[in-house]
Amino acid sequence: MLARRTLGRIASQSTLGAAPAGARNMATLREIELRLKSVRNIEKITKSMKMIASTKLNKAQRAMQAGKQYGIANAEVFENSPAEQSSKRKLFIVISSDKGLCGGIHSSVTKATRRIFAEKDSGLDHDSPIMVIGDKPKAQLARALPKNLTLTFNQIGRDIPTFADAAGVADLIIKSGVKYDSIAIVYNKFVTAISYESAVMEVETEESLKNSPGFKAYEMEDDVTKDLAEFSLANAIYATLVEGHACEQSARRNAMDNASKNALDMIGKLQMQYNRGRQASITNELVDIITGASAL
Repeated sequence: MLARRTLGRIASQSTLGAAPAGARNMATLREIELRLKSVRNIEKITKSMKMIASTKLNKAQRAMQAGKQYGIANAEVFENSPAEQSSKRKLFIVISSDKGLCGGIHSSVTKATRRIFAEKDSGLDHDSPIMVIGDKPKAQLARALPKNLTLTFNQIGRDIPTFADAAGVADLIIKSGVKYDSIAIVYNKFVTAISYESAVMEVETEESLKNSPGFKAYEMEDDVTKDLAEFSLANAIYATLVEGHACEQSARRNAMDNASKNALDMIGKLQMQYNRGRQASITNELVDIITGASAL
């Protein structure tokens, strides 16, 4: 009996003198608690951004339906006045935006542009100029095709793009003095509210319209084809800008929805980890109390 009491006192003294058994666990619990708080804040932000993107998507879709009429008008003109496709030096206009947090919306158009330049049998002049609308695709193409970048635009399409924005871009492109035989616009094509794909829209230049059989059949002043080419370029840029804007809002909503779901999953795992750690800490404290009581 005396031996048991002596051993109990020794055990009690060693327990009181040593560091608490749950000291390391408490630090871990504090870290988990802070992480839980930050993940909950992120989940609130992404949920709010998803709601904002959903509201903007409805407006962007309405603007896209109206803007598509400009592209349809262009396609009708070009269909009735086909030009000879013998151009090698092609101007590429890559359309995206300045903002992030919208999935792979920017890399979609830059990958499509790089694929076109990588094709060996396309007959394309690899010194063909590239003009970019948006800071995000500009940064990506500056790494892949730095020598081809000739002109970039930003602060366009912060809200729903207007025809004035497209006309300003078209005017600067024409006045830039860059030499090209044809124009190709690389943009994101709206498929559904949850999907999009990169596409290329061909735009006829003044020379190609002037030399097309449809226009040669009539006697016209020189300014007619020039004005038509400028207006067609502005039409095409506007149609692709509004469609790209709708794709961006759709991609942002989907990205924020996925981020919110991932945050909720992480919150569940961290909460379970925190509960287990807390339960283990309480169990250790109870064991210490019972051990001390038994020793006394």
